[in-house]
Amino acid sequence: MTNTLNFRVKPRAEDSFAITLAPLSLEEIYAKADDPANGAVVVMSGMVRNQTDGKPVVSLEYQAYEPMALLVFSQIAAEIRSLWTDVKRVVIHHRIGRLQVGEISVLVAVGCPHRSEAFEACRYAIDTLKHNAPIWKKEHWQDGSSSWVSIGACEQPGQDC
Repeated sequence: MTNTLNFRVKPRAEDSFAITLAPLSLEEIYAKADDPANGAVVVMSGMVRNQTDGKPVVSLEYQAYEPMALLVFSQIAAEIRSLWTDVKRVVIHHRIGRLQVGEISVLVAVGCPHRSEAFEACRYAIDTLKHNAPIWKKEHWQDGSSSWVSIGACEQPGQDC
């Protein structure tokens, strides 16, 4: 995994990257990752859960530095293609704004001729996004308190944010 960004990476027309306030759709993301040459489309759906480390969560609020996040998404796709050359499509959409428990915050999909590469590339995409993308979340807890955290901080051992 690289920590340097190539700002000259131009997104491929068949890929799709977005930061949006609108709810995310599994069907839409799947369709964007689909290609006649695919033998597999792997979709990872991240959602707001009802607790963090046993502390009850009522909602999360996401913010992103959108221009940089979209560059990071494009760089992730380029890195994926350098590691898994058969990948046909990469889709990364992240939601911002306030989300309730159960709502989808991020969708990543990779379409590829072979399932093993699709799984590996999809995992690489979400892990790299969480480490590199300028996206922050504010956890709103049941007791009325809240706290901001970079999703990159989720890379601490034992954290699954």
